[in-house]
Formats: sequence, structure tokens, C-alpha cells
Amino acid sequence: MASKPPPKSDSFILSYPDPEILLITINRPAQMNSLPSAAHWEADAIMSWFDTSPHLHIAIITGTGPKSFCAGQDLIEQATFRATPPHPSQRRHPPSGFCGISRRVGKKPVIAAVNGFALGGGFEICLNCDLVVASPIVTFGLPEAIVGLYASAGGLPRLVRNVGMPLASEIALTGRRLTAAEALDCQLINKISSTPETVVEEAVEMAKRIAALSPDAVVVTRAALREAWETASVEHAVQVTAERYNEKLFAGENIGIGLEAFAGKRRPVWVPSKL
Repeated sequence: MASKPPPKSDSFILSYPDPEILLITINRPAQMNSLPSAAHWEADAIMSWFDTSPHLHIAIITGTGPKSFCAGQDLIEQATFRATPPHPSQRRHPPSGFCGISRRVGKKPVIAAVNGFALGGGFEICLNCDLVVASPIVTFGLPEAIVGLYASAGGLPRLVRNVGMPLASEIALTGRRLTAAEALDCQLINKISSTPETVVEEAVEMAKRIAALSPDAVVVTRAALREAWETASVEHAVQVTAERYNEKLFAGENIGIGLEAFAGKRRPVWVPSKL
């Protein structure tokens, strides 16, 4: 567990299914786990704390209850803002986006364990997570245009890159929802859990496989994958990652630990990443 205590939050419960795994649970079931404005800043603080906590290697985000992962922005609160606009300093989203994740770059990977419908910002969270495990009963969608809004937290360009313009346009412009099976076919998610009840358990098993690797290697590999996804040039992505991380990676302890463990046919015992 991390040495510093996590930030306090009214909207999230933090737990540790494994010493190296952080489980973040959106805890607003009465509101279908929709998020008020303050929650985005709370989540941003949690994710920053996670990235700088040396003994935490990977995070999972899920929702409380069987119905909803996250129904997006709290539209009841949003409606009150039209009558009483918040102070300009209380912006709706931090730079890391909806729930501190939808536009997050970050350092360490995050898995979405999607336990119920993921709509609006809830879908935008999934679109920027590194891996997604979904319950078989899940539906995904971007219904913002139906209520006069648009998906402003980074989901639209990410959706286009993942599924192409025609399907992305249908989802965003007509309100079409995708089932878990359709999302898997579109490669928007990694797997469908065996049952609705086991989605978090199966996400934890996936997280354990990642947490067992060198934390340095995970950070650099994730950075290289994201650089390739963000840029148009494959070679540029290779060069940027090498310039940013190669010297630190090869000078670090974990690469020696991994190579010596391989040579000795034993399990490596990693040290916290200093990248």
C-alpha cells in the first residue's frame, strides 16, 4: 500500500484487492453513479496520488451496484448551473478530463471493470482506459446530443480512432447504444466477464498479471503504446519513447533484477519504479 494517505472523496471508495492494485469504486448508486462537478477534481487528485505512489502498479475503476458503471455527468446539477452558474475557478473538468481519466495521460495503467451501463462520460472513461473488462449486460453510448450537449471529454476523437467515422457518427449522432458483445466485436473492450457478478474479480486477475511485471517495463511499454496511438508516425513514437525512457530504464534496478531472475530461473522481486 502507498505510504501517503489517499485524497479524501465523497464520490469514490478506494480499496486494495492486492497490495499493488488500487480499486476505485464510483459510489453514487442512487444517481446511477453519475458524477457531480466536484467529483472530477477528486478523481484527478486520486489519480495523481496513484501515479506517485511507489507500491501501486495498476488501478481498476468500477461502479457501485449492478446497474450502472457511470451514467455520465450529473445532469440535475448541470441544470442548476444554468440558473446559478459556478464561479469560473470551479471548472467542470480538470485537464485530465471526466472522472480524472477521460483525457488522462498519466503514468500507470488503468482497467475499467464495467459493471453496468456506461453512458456519456462513463463511456468516455472506458475509451481512455488501458484495458476494459465488461459485464455481459453492459451497454455503451454517448447520448449527449439527445439532451442538447455533446461528448466534450475527449470521447469523440477516441471513438473515431477506434471504430472509424461511420460507426462513431452513428453512436454520437443517433444515440445508438452498443451491447457488450458489439463493443467486443468493435475492439472497444478486451473481454466480457463470465457473469455480471464476476466483472471486478476478472479485472483483478488481469491486473495481477500486469502487477507481476517490472513496474519500470509497464510504465515504458504503456508510454510507447500511447505515443503510437496519439501520433500519426510510427517511427516518431519509437523515437520519442526511447529519448524519454531508455537511459532511465537501462540504468534502473528492475532491468537487472529481471534478467538475473530469468537466468536463475526464479521469480523476480521488483523494487518500486523510479521512472
